[in-house]
Amino acid sequence: MKANRTLGIVFFPAFDWAISPTHPEREERLLYTMDQLHEEGITDIEGIDFYNPVIATPEDIQRVHFAVPDVKSRLTKSHMVSIGGAIEAYDLVFSKRAERSFALVRPPGHHAHRVVYGDRGFCIVNNEAVALEKMRAKYGDLRVAIIDTDCHHGDGTEDIYWNDPDTLLISFHQDGRTLFPGTGSLDDAGGPSAYGYNINIPLPPGTGAEGFLYVLDNVVMPILDEYKPDLIINSAGQDNHYSDPITNMNFTAQGYALLNEKLNPDIAVLEGGYSIQGALPYVNLGIILAMAGMDYSGIIEPDYNPKALKQEPQITEYIKVISQAAYTRWQNRDRLRDQKYAGKQVVAKNKRIYYDTDGIMENQTCEYYVCDSCHGYSVTHSSCDRGYKIKAITASRKACYSCMEKAMKEYDSAGKGFTNVYMQDRKNDKYLSK
Repeated sequence: MKANRTLGIVFFPAFDWAISPTHPEREERLLYTMDQLHEEGITDIEGIDFYNPVIATPEDIQRVHFAVPDVKSRLTKSHMVSIGGAIEAYDLVFSKRAERSFALVRPPGHHAHRVVYGDRGFCIVNNEAVALEKMRAKYGDLRVAIIDTDCHHGDGTEDIYWNDPDTLLISFHQDGRTLFPGTGSLDDAGGPSAYGYNINIPLPPGTGAEGFLYVLDNVVMPILDEYKPDLIINSAGQDNHYSDPITNMNFTAQGYALLNEKLNPDIAVLEGGYSIQGALPYVNLGIILAMAGMDYSGIIEPDYNPKALKQEPQITEYIKVISQAAYTRWQNRDRLRDQKYAGKQVVAKNKRIYYDTDGIMENQTCEYYVCDSCHGYSVTHSSCDRGYKIKAITASRKACYSCMEKAMKEYDSAGKGFTNVYMQDRKNDKYLSK
């Protein structure tokens, strides 16, 4: 048997990392999947190959995050290998060793914001973003679309790419009014340089395959056709499954496979999904076969009951309305941006972020400085109840000379009153701290 497209799979179950022995985010999430792949003979298919992770470096992390106080203090070895698994998955595609790739790694990452004090939503570092920025540093600039299909809103990825028009983020997720992290509303559409390029589609509890595929067909795919990305990444959370213990959706393994067939991502990176035996082995198998261009029609969960999973008519109608609203906002993004940001030289965004795993509360203000010549720069003031008070400056990859000067002045002039001061010079791929 031979795959129609070569697929590289990077596998890392993180045997030595767990929040607790019985926590839903534990190594069995991947071990049951690997058992299923062996049982179904996936490891014997020509064109589907397994690869080991590389190990990420502190420089890889610092390209994206301000880890407080530093990378070594904040991250474990397992995190560095998990991130390295995502990096290897990306590089498989960029180096043309594989046409598609899937990083089956843990811990997950899409709840990790740019500033990191600890673990929230089981995430410390954003795997997709760190790997993407590594590729941009290695291979040159890219126009990228990240499609987040996790049941929880990808708030960390949103934060990192809030003001970057070269990175389109589409997250469709269970409505934040009913689920952690409580964010991801339709109105959160991006910063002054990237308004409209952050697209949230909050879905009601009980959404099934019909609803997810409607959003894909009527919002995601039309926007991708217009945006024309160089690379499509699936932030492949699997906790929309009907058997997941911490969410309220009704997606299926067949639905996930069909979604990936239609989306046709270059790279998928595992995020959430906590039905360890009932969902993940079947969903991952379906995604793998779809990405390899193979038949997945025989993948059905043992307890699959289509009648019980039929989507309610009122949910269908609601999804049609919100999908139309999301697509209309995309079509009118330039006019809406002018209405929201016209004449503003600085745009401030205030947040309170709770690190639910570590019990840390952060207060943050991020100021985005608007520039007519580039994407500008940002200055973040952040403090938490562990005693840290930081100032963090980010100069964008395409920062003009004037913005680079202003960003460096912000860093150089930051004096007493802060425990830590950082700067990401993305234009020159440098990281400073004091």
